[in-house]
Amino acid sequence: MTSHDDRLTAIYRRAEIYEAVYLGRGKDYAAEAAEMERLVRERRPDAASLLDVACGAGTHLGHLAASFDHVEGVDLAEDMVRLARANLPGVPVHSGDMRSFDLKRRFDAVTCMFSSIAHLSGPAEVEAALARLAAHTEPGGVIVVEPWYFPERAADRHVSSALVTAGDRTIARVSHNLYRDDAHHMEVHYTVASPEEGVEHFVDVHVLAVHRREVYEKAFAAAGCSVEYLPGPGPGLFVGVAGAAA
Repeated sequence: MTSHDDRLTAIYRRAEIYEAVYLGRGKDYAAEAAEMERLVRERRPDAASLLDVACGAGTHLGHLAASFDHVEGVDLAEDMVRLARANLPGVPVHSGDMRSFDLKRRFDAVTCMFSSIAHLSGPAEVEAALARLAAHTEPGGVIVVEPWYFPERAADRHVSSALVTAGDRTIARVSHNLYRDDAHHMEVHYTVASPEEGVEHFVDVHVLAVHRREVYEKAFAAAGCSVEYLPGPGPGLFVGVAGAAA
């Protein structure tokens, strides 16, 4: 979807800042990409093509491109698409909404990481997204989805902070989370300082839906996929295999 979407909060229009914060906080994109490849190849050893949905700045894709013959990305945020294209010359990166995108081709593997699916507000939207992921997956292909936390692990009034330096830019990030109405409402304050631009402050508000495990499993089933849930230190991963009718 190339038109404006009000789910795109301030940070998704500042792709370099977003990427700098998570790299500075130690997010291990390389290890996560290696785990995605392992999960895919366990189920489809000959997988040659991969699509990353909600690909952000393309950092996972940069690692996955070394493991698959052909990779592509999709993201709703135009600024993320811009940065991903700059980071990955030659890799097709598309503007699209996970609920409705249509690239008119299928892949051996489709991934959706970093709990991006939690930006969808209810079971119907999760089902719409899984239907699109499955529609882009070859029969017998693999779908890997990182959910957000389930209700039994939903933290309330959680505070986190980070201070990172990227080039000549220093970024402070402080967040506060409230759990209400089956969602995490996360208010994040960013202060960004650089020699040329001085100091900027902006506030970002995320609403991340806290879906039950069964919501995801039913969405995979409705899309014609088998699925298993793999617990992890974070939210874990759902790994599905597309059926012939997907």
